[in-house]
Amino acid sequence: MQALYAQLLVGLINGSFYALLSLGLAVIFGMLNIINFAHGALYMMGAFCAYFLLNLAGIGYWWALIIAPIAVGVFGMILERTMLQWLAGLDHLYGLLLTFGIALIVQGLFQNYFGSSGLPYAIPDYPQIGDWRGLQGGINLGFMFLPIYRGWVVIFSLVVCLATWFLIEKTRLGAYLRAATENPTLVRAFGINVPRMITLTYGLGVGLAALAGVLSAPINQVRPLMGADLIIVVFAVVVIGGMGSIMGSIITGFALGVIEGLTKYFYPEASNTVVFVLMVLVLLVKPTGLTGRAA
Repeated sequence: MQALYAQLLVGLINGSFYALLSLGLAVIFGMLNIINFAHGALYMMGAFCAYFLLNLAGIGYWWALIIAPIAVGVFGMILERTMLQWLAGLDHLYGLLLTFGIALIVQGLFQNYFGSSGLPYAIPDYPQIGDWRGLQGGINLGFMFLPIYRGWVVIFSLVVCLATWFLIEKTRLGAYLRAATENPTLVRAFGINVPRMITLTYGLGVGLAALAGVLSAPINQVRPLMGADLIIVVFAVVVIGGMGSIMGSIITGFALGVIEGLTKYFYPEASNTVVFVLMVLVLLVKPTGLTGRAA
């Protein structure tokens, strides 16, 4: 049973990263109609940015958790203003090819300077604050030993995902974003700067990918190809949940992480393919995904 609980925890952690990454993809596709294949490279940049801030600049973990997503988000906004904005109204294939090229360039540059083996990264240690001893160590729950950092990743990811869903679906800003996607001419008539809103939306999606990278860095190796290994699975998550569906990406991300963890326990040989098998089955039954709507 301890092995089963351990795999469930691993599944929840992977599901946290799937949810954050697929949420960023869903925001970018749902709001901007861009298939962002550079998402994995930007996730990797978030992990590297956190590594540099902690190990070279000496900035604490909490500041790195804020600064790294903002820095990578600004980089994403520069990409949108200089390249992606010229693809507005064109076929999805053009955005896919451009972002795929950007991903190859970014990964190639990092691989050239840092190699392929990865960089050492330690879970941050904090001074005691009351009875809280920081994110190192763990808690004995009786039926399993829970590392504090891994529990923090699951809870924080869920809070960020739900906050993003609330921002887009339940606030006036989210209504403006959806309206700018459907009818930008009408929104401009109300004095709203639509291009700036589109740029900020892309930056938000990229920032979510970078945030996943920061959270992943102490658990997984910080290496140039860490995003390339994950992005295909994340695209499958987005397709299963429904392209552009915010809540679908969140639910599917966590659920598929748990299913993957259970598969590793009961039938390890299928753990690397179970997500894609589920994707095929879902598309056969409902081509728009579990929560997606027909165009």
